Amino acid sequence: MTRNTMRTITQTALGDPDVLHQAEAERPEPGVGQVLVAVHAAGVNPTDWKHRRHGYFLGQPPFTLGWDVSGTVEAVGPGVSLLAPGDEVFGMLPYPQGAGAHAEYVTGPARAFAPKPAALSHVEAAALPLVSLTAWQALVDTARVRPGQRVLVHAAAGGVGHVAVQIAKARGAYVIGTASAAKHDVVRGLGADEVIDYRTADFVKEARDIDVVLDPLGGEDRLRSLETLRPGGVLVSILPQGLEGLAERAAELGVTAKTMIVEHDQAGMAAIAALAESGQLRAHVSGTYPLAEAAGAHAEGETGRVVGKLVLTVRP
Repeated sequence: MTRNTMRTITQTALGDPDVLHQAEAERPEPGVGQVLVAVHAAGVNPTDWKHRRHGYFLGQPPFTLGWDVSGTVEAVGPGVSLLAPGDEVFGMLPYPQGAGAHAEYVTGPARAFAPKPAALSHVEAAALPLVSLTAWQALVDTARVRPGQRVLVHAAAGGVGHVAVQIAKARGAYVIGTASAAKHDVVRGLGADEVIDYRTADFVKEARDIDVVLDPLGGEDRLRSLETLRPGGVLVSILPQGLEGLAERAAELGVTAKTMIVEHDQAGMAAIAALAESGQLRAHVSGTYPLAEAAGAHAEGETGRVVGKLVLTVRP
């Protein structure tokens, strides 16, 4: 008999990782244009612990976090033609209101998902969607990176950064990453042509004539990054907060500054799957945690020392 409830990680208050707890919830049913996915693995991203602590776009709890999903289609709603029960899929639930991946089952738009690359495990696939879509939409859709361009990727060993390096290389760019010295070998292994130790060197002096900057940092580093751009270059920031003075400074320098928030995107997921199948894109998974230990994943993530991604395992 099919179980009508599921395990989920929820919170009823904002705060430290210990506000997260496992609970039983009613298993959802897919609506029009939706699929029900049995979650095998779910990625954990900085936006998860930021929402856990501050609420941000989700407001006050209760809520279940998580946007990255890899799993198996359990059922489809009316109007779904491209997926069927039994299909292995991966994708990103609509950001931000579609959160809920840290559970045994999720529902989401069918077009938020794409077939999981056969070469990837569910853990590897679950690490990719949000960070890869962010990097793809920043570098390809927004900045339109072309072969031979010089691309500066900040936090190149982080979740978004480590896939951005690979996507930029796949587009034929010359890639410069910033990272602490201990992470340089990892970043070079991802394909970066140069790596700058942001703790000991001034990236503005080290990185010159840049065509595209990917900024996951914000603050003063975002403003100073404009100075690395050649005339006509573009900075794409994935942080929509604290933009005071950004447009004005960009105009002074003759460059462009754009901000974006990631969107679910089946075409983007298909492009990411193709890169993964061809061996041009892989997730660096630093660690996995069982679903019930989601708080541990949040605590490790908040140290700022994680290379790549952390993933929750939901099914064996």
